[in-house]
Amino acid sequence: MKTLYPEIKAHATHRLMVQSPHELYVEESGSPEGIPVLFVHGGPGGGCDSRSRRFFDPNRYRIILFDQRGAGQSTPHAELSANNTQALVDDIEFIRQHLGIEQWMLFGGSWGTTLSLVYAQAYPERVKALILRGVFLCRDQDLQWLYQQGASQIFPDYWKDYIRPVATDRRDDMIGSYYDLLTGDNELVRMAAAKSWALWEGRCATLQPNPEVVGHFSEPKLALALARIEAHYFVNRGFLEANQIVANAAKLSGIPGVIVHGRYDMICTLDNALSLHDVWPDSQLNIIRDAGHASSEIGIIDALVRATDDMANRF
Repeated sequence: MKTLYPEIKAHATHRLMVQSPHELYVEESGSPEGIPVLFVHGGPGGGCDSRSRRFFDPNRYRIILFDQRGAGQSTPHAELSANNTQALVDDIEFIRQHLGIEQWMLFGGSWGTTLSLVYAQAYPERVKALILRGVFLCRDQDLQWLYQQGASQIFPDYWKDYIRPVATDRRDDMIGSYYDLLTGDNELVRMAAAKSWALWEGRCATLQPNPEVVGHFSEPKLALALARIEAHYFVNRGFLEANQIVANAAKLSGIPGVIVHGRYDMICTLDNALSLHDVWPDSQLNIIRDAGHASSEIGIIDALVRATDDMANRF
């Protein structure tokens, strides 16, 4: 089984002012002469951490991390204004130009797959390859599964905690109701709602219960950005047209890709990956039989590191 590469530090950091009021945190690690790869984090609102660098051989990759608008070390924290999918696509292209990269690989997980795919469909000539974990097509059915009805039947005990902050007569629209709580004037209500939203996701993320994952999702700063930005995006259906990614799959022609998806992924169900793979002939689908959604699961790590090693050999 492959494991993560050892801890490394960033050798360069950048603060890039994009559309006001947003300033992005961008960092580089690994080999400056290596294959450029952009780590595209999930959420939206999840942010990167030091572990994000470790899926890549630092001797062969120029590893680029960035925190999307409102997430991680980007500022303002949890900001919703001027925060939408097209803006994030524009930010990725701005980073590429700023770093002087002609063509790069994108490595995305969960919402990071959504954003990577939308960027690749907008700028296919700039994408060398895609490695995607836990594909999320951001269709209505995917949002309904996690936040309204579906996963609720797999985790009914956790679901009770998730719905508790929402008034009984508003539970027919959980995303909209949470959005109202997360954008209201009461700071205590906002924080309680954020923790409840993030805890639900953390509990659903792994096949086996994992207190470390749950604790990570429950960390207050992460929880607030994750919950507010996700609710903002999802109440707006990801700022995407219905089934946009699959409908535009022809634009991915010629881009090689590896899809890694846990069979028991309860956040982004396996049909997301299958629906994408069926319309993207250049993709390879790896279904991990004993895994859920999280990038920390052993089988997921093994498949992702193998994919980055194989791509390094290829290029």
